[in-house]
Amino acid sequence: MNTILEDKIALLPEKPGVYKMLDDTGTVIYVGKAKILKNRVRQYFQSSKNYSPKVRAMVSHIADFETIEVHSEVEALSLESNLIKEFMPKYNILLKDDKHFPYFRIDMRQDFPRIEIVRRVKSDGATYLGPYIVGPSVQEELRLVYDLFPLRHCKKNIAHMQARGERPCLLHHVGKCCAPCSGKITRNEYHAYLNDAIRLLNGKSGDLIPYLTQKMQEASDALDFERAAMLRDKLKATLALREKQAAISANDLSADVFAVDSLNDARMVFALFVRGGKVIGTHAFPLEGDGDDAPAEWLHAFLVQYYGQDGIEIPPLVLLAEECTDMPAIEEWLCERKHRKVSVSVPQRGAKHQLTDMAKQNASALLAKNDRIRTREWERGEGALAALSGILGLDEIPSRIECFDNSHLMGTNTVASMVVFRDGKPDKSAYRHFRIRSDAGGDDLIAMQEVLTRRLSGGSELPDLIVLDGGKTQLAVGVSVLSELNLSHIPICALAESDEIIYLPEQDDPILIPKNSAPLHLIERLRDEAHRFAISYHRNLRSKSALYSVLDSVPGVGEKRKRALFDAFLTVEAIKIASVEELAAVKGMTSVSAETVFRYFHNENE
Repeated sequence: MNTILEDKIALLPEKPGVYKMLDDTGTVIYVGKAKILKNRVRQYFQSSKNYSPKVRAMVSHIADFETIEVHSEVEALSLESNLIKEFMPKYNILLKDDKHFPYFRIDMRQDFPRIEIVRRVKSDGATYLGPYIVGPSVQEELRLVYDLFPLRHCKKNIAHMQARGERPCLLHHVGKCCAPCSGKITRNEYHAYLNDAIRLLNGKSGDLIPYLTQKMQEASDALDFERAAMLRDKLKATLALREKQAAISANDLSADVFAVDSLNDARMVFALFVRGGKVIGTHAFPLEGDGDDAPAEWLHAFLVQYYGQDGIEIPPLVLLAEECTDMPAIEEWLCERKHRKVSVSVPQRGAKHQLTDMAKQNASALLAKNDRIRTREWERGEGALAALSGILGLDEIPSRIECFDNSHLMGTNTVASMVVFRDGKPDKSAYRHFRIRSDAGGDDLIAMQEVLTRRLSGGSELPDLIVLDGGKTQLAVGVSVLSELNLSHIPICALAESDEIIYLPEQDDPILIPKNSAPLHLIERLRDEAHRFAISYHRNLRSKSALYSVLDSVPGVGEKRKRALFDAFLTVEAIKIASVEELAAVKGMTSVSAETVFRYFHNENE
């Protein structure tokens, strides 16, 4: 510690506040809060024998620090949250998932409001329902609501549509919309549907199920089987949604439930969102940072960053599976943010403890699942590469593998493809197509010689391994090209079609790869991807050639217009059914040329 730091520490106030640790480039590497700034900051520069490796590493990089005084520890918490979000310091535990949760927004002040999915809660007077489970399930719940209630889907101005006397759309005719645009429903009737939809989304579907059951039975007794079937489908949809909103307790509990867990180098906070006694949402939050912090510190860091985000709903109750550091200060801070009483607790028994236990179990199960997925990905990627390197006798594990394949039809439109796998995974941005320039006439060896020569003569990054789709003859061509270009140090092999064998240079006998093994699957993925890429390009060229040959007969359509028409329509059939306006809209076409093309195909059809 230099004299400047010593002087700054001696002048620190005995007040609460926030401190920022900076490295020699002025970058903020850590943000923390303190009840007494002088005591907390001074601890970092005293004996480090009791410090964790993470803290020792951080202290070794501290070149300076800055402090901000506040009036209370609660203010320090709020400021700490904002500064972590702003600087994302290297040595803080960071919440990696910064996405906002989806909410349903309904502006009940409107006469005929839509149900919208939004990710930010604003003080705009609208009703917000949520948060809900992230992902497709939110859209699924909205579809179920639309199946049950004929609410409007469109964003059109209802007042303008009513004034113009517009007719309802198809959704009204199939029973999916009550058509407020044409005045077929009153405001009160529409809001009655909305209130039922809100109750359903909030998990209060208890009275809706017997109502639908009764109406379905009445329709069946009246022999109105079409209506009975419709009500049956609505009942099924309601029951499906109710199953997703798992019941937890008979009371009206609303709480956020959090549990933290770790496995190997991965750490996670698992959340349950309970509203009206039902779990309406779950989410897993990965945490990023060194692994030597205590779980109590992980939870503290998570709560500060999570509730420090804009638009996050704070419920009256926050349940934790275990205590976090500074829990009373967290509770007071949440009360100030919500402007109402918020309780933060660690329940020991009863229904609330069951909730925290459920969150803990889910966190452990998800970590174990993710760990298995990572293991399988390693086996399919880097593990397969390591095994393949051993089979091929390579000195190093290849990072960039390039695989080549040819495609043609009766010797015409010969093309080649190059696909690239980097670290065992497709790198599609590096894929390349080749249109064979020489007169290969269906000779794959001539085509392979050209494509390898063109590829390896360029100045781009060279491969660590080349794989050819073919047998010994293809391999001989590849070895010859590498020799001519003085690139014989690049390993090359050929995979025999429909066999699990690989040919290597200067080896008479092929290598048999074990069936259902990771290296075989890797090689097969390479070959299949190269084959798919070559075939798709060849089909594209064939379509283009067919279109070009037809357009050659149309006066006033040259090469540029043929290319533009192909890019816009892709097939002759698409051009035949296009209108003059659609043809004229193509870049490079004029109204006259569009009329000529249209007339040509129209006359041809006649």
